[in-house]
Amino acid sequence: MSTTKPIEQIHPDNLPNASPDQFANALEALVDHSTEHDDVGHGIHTPMHRLLHVRWIHDLIPGIEKLAVAYHVGNYYMVRKTREPVFESMPIYARVGMHLLFYGRGRAQLLKQGTIEHLLRDQSVKEGKIYDSPESVKNIPSFVETYEINTAELLQPNIAEYKCFNDFFSRYELSHLLNQTPTNDLIPRFSKLKPGARPVAPAPDALCSAADSRLTVFTSVNEAKQFWIKGNEFTIPALLNIPPSSPKSETFLNASLAIFRLAPADYHRFHAPADCKVGEIVDIPGQYYTGEQPLLFFLRLRELMIVTVNPQAVNEPGFDVFTANRRSVLYLEHAESGKPIVFVAIGALLVGSVVWTGGAEPGRTLKKGDELGYFAYGGSTVVAIFPEGTIQFDEDLVKNSEQPIETLVKLTGYDAGWGGNW
Repeated sequence: MSTTKPIEQIHPDNLPNASPDQFANALEALVDHSTEHDDVGHGIHTPMHRLLHVRWIHDLIPGIEKLAVAYHVGNYYMVRKTREPVFESMPIYARVGMHLLFYGRGRAQLLKQGTIEHLLRDQSVKEGKIYDSPESVKNIPSFVETYEINTAELLQPNIAEYKCFNDFFSRYELSHLLNQTPTNDLIPRFSKLKPGARPVAPAPDALCSAADSRLTVFTSVNEAKQFWIKGNEFTIPALLNIPPSSPKSETFLNASLAIFRLAPADYHRFHAPADCKVGEIVDIPGQYYTGEQPLLFFLRLRELMIVTVNPQAVNEPGFDVFTANRRSVLYLEHAESGKPIVFVAIGALLVGSVVWTGGAEPGRTLKKGDELGYFAYGGSTVVAIFPEGTIQFDEDLVKNSEQPIETLVKLTGYDAGWGGNW
């Protein structure tokens, strides 16, 4: 990547000739494009660094191609094994969604009235339905190419065998876990990874990574707010939607946090970081809209989250992305110590569902690395919360997070153990 261009800090002045209505129409056009065209890399998933060559998008947002030339649009992450920083180019849909949310005309009033929120929700639901349809298989090859997905790792590497785009994206045979046949034809039918693709860290006191993701870790909430989470109102009670004076709030006062951001290319399942017992699940609709209740025991949250969890959204001072999004909270109990762990699954723009699998059965005992749940299409985040002083994160992860820069880790792999004192 060229070092001569600055990284864009998203601001309305960067696109002064584009109106909120044009951004709204652009998002709708990008979603509609995926129904009519095969190549997602020249549509909704166009990386910003390739935007100059996708001319039809230039007509949607005046000046967008000039912005793509003038700036690198996205963020860096660190590859843990090589200590190499890599730039992750933002896809066009995320850039459009962030502009709408942060800088739409009369932002506060629009959010209160639900205009922007309804647009983002409706387009997310629409994209989810598009990618549930059999016709969406045409988008799979270009998605693999755009994100350079290693299909050799897949238990079913033949992409022609998938029945729809979301079948490929989630890639999991739910009946293997629940020992029964799902009744919903849209539940994914394939396990994603071959056995042994992500071996669990063997040390009994070592936690494993919860997901293939870009990871930041903080020993306290204060550190997280100092280096990473810039929303003015972020607190653990707000994230968990519990009273500040409640016993749970006291338990997680100044808790340690591990934040796993899953990009569209990642394996979209999240797993138990340690041996644990499954507790209750609490669905939190989010600050800005309400949605329907989860469907049956699959806990499918089809009325989606309203914003992206891209680092620039997390670093936005005027918006609390984690506490504004719809989210689902799973309470766990560490098997050996009995200490609590909380998993918060937070979806983002165009994420179709959060589905709890192993985490959907209260009282069930899970081993380290067992699946807790998954996200359907889109980018997503899982926040793992530990009581203060109960976990010691690996030094390199702490140093990277303080820069701040995310660290690329793989699910449960030996390179992704992040330590733990219980």
